[in-house]
Amino acid sequence: MIKLRHATINDLDLLLYWDTKQHVIDCDPDDEWNWEAELRKDPAWREQLVAELDGEPIGFIQIIDPYKEETQYWGEVGQDKRAIDIWIGEEANLNKGYGTIMMNLAIGRCFSDPSVNSILIDPLKTNTKAHRFYKRLGFEFVEERVFDDTVCYVYELKKEKAHNQM
Repeated sequence: MIKLRHATINDLDLLLYWDTKQHVIDCDPDDEWNWEAELRKDPAWREQLVAELDGEPIGFIQIIDPYKEETQYWGEVGQDKRAIDIWIGEEANLNKGYGTIMMNLAIGRCFSDPSVNSILIDPLKTNTKAHRFYKRLGFEFVEERVFDDTVCYVYELKKEKAHNQM
């Protein structure tokens, strides 16, 4: 069974290790998470979660409120949305359905807040596997956009579509 728990500073070594994995780098080659500092913070606009399979860490999820997020990475975005980052840590855990379960848990978590009306994601334009994955979950393509010199596709899942899928 996969469960989500809050990431803590005790996860630092694991997250730094996962950041060295090629499949993780391929999903986000330019990003520096600054784990040591970020794991010590707990802003109201963000959740950092470790996914565990039977008590063993297998992946990471970050859920943010893009309207309130301090760097304004998403730019002009309406209120009542969330944005998700997700990855599986070890190659051996890829293509086993764990990402789908993790995303469904994250989607449920986002939409458990009655004010949230949609979820945004921004996979790299070149990450066609991610595009297919998000489309299967009901996300719809919004636009191609450049974030910090990286070309991404923005997808959105509206609450009413998610409820029809789940």
